[in-house]
Amino acid sequence: QVQLVESGGGLVQAGGSLRLSCAASGRTYSRYAMGWFRQAPGKEREFVAAIRWNGGNTVYADFVKGRFTISRDNAKNTVYLQMNSLKPEDTAVYYCAADRRERAPATEASEYDDWGQGTQVTVSS
Repeated sequence: QVQLVESGGGLVQAGGSLRLSCAASGRTYSRYAMGWFRQAPGKEREFVAAIRWNGGNTVYADFVKGRFTISRDNAKNTVYLQMNSLKPEDTAVYYCAADRRERAPATEASEYDDWGQGTQVTVSS
């Protein structure tokens, strides 16, 4: 099992930026695809971005393309989500997740095995 701890959330004005971090424990973390999801109040959890274990393949939801960037540093067991040009509709709890199978990053939450506790991102207008 992989333990995941998110950080970096907060309150920001529209147009601002935040960088989320997700620190992972577990000696085989570096072989896992990692994803970011978000859930706004009253809405379903939705896919945001994901990255292959070696960083060689990334996938983004259409609504964040060109604004968000996912990256990872396997030496630090950490995956990042750089969020720029934030909009009020980006307000949500953001979760990172680990897929313990060595494969291309998935976009369905059901494909992920381990989840963090989430970090709140609030974007004011």
